[in-house]
Amino acid sequence: MTPQKTVLNEDQIARAIARISYEIIERTDGGSNIVVLGIPTRGVPLAGRIAAKISEITGASIEAGSVDITMYRDDLAEQPIRTPHPTRIPGGGIDGKTVIVVDDVLYTGRTVKAAMDALFDIGRPSAVRLAVLVDRGHRELPIRPDFVGKNLPTSRSESVDITLSEVDDTDAVIIRENA
Repeated sequence: MTPQKTVLNEDQIARAIARISYEIIERTDGGSNIVVLGIPTRGVPLAGRIAAKISEITGASIEAGSVDITMYRDDLAEQPIRTPHPTRIPGGGIDGKTVIVVDDVLYTGRTVKAAMDALFDIGRPSAVRLAVLVDRGHRELPIRPDFVGKNLPTSRSESVDITLSEVDDTDAVIIRENA
């Protein structure tokens, strides 16, 4: 059996999302003029949770959407068959707005780069900010998150698995030692 350790449980994930939401509000003029977009798969429910929390705190109506990165990935040649996810932009587009891109785990930075490439094909935001539940290090590109739930230094021999109730029926962040 592969050794594993749960590093965040449901309550800790909820606290991390609340903290990220408050930080977004503080750094975006009260959360005004923002668009929250998740990267499929688990970034989408996280974006929904963050948007709901910002709405709860500010009283403003903040909706979450998603940005499909399928055709922007740099590993398409290695995995050519992928299921695209629809891009959904709430609130009339991204032009002139601060876009908060949300993902579950930041690792090499390649997924986030693909998301930014996709965004700039959609429109011209005034700024792009990155929110991640977990930053595990090992960046291959000069990408740094603006909002982090948990910094989790890992080795390359470990994997970080995120489960969310919307996708997996439970909330947890688990580190596994790869065999």
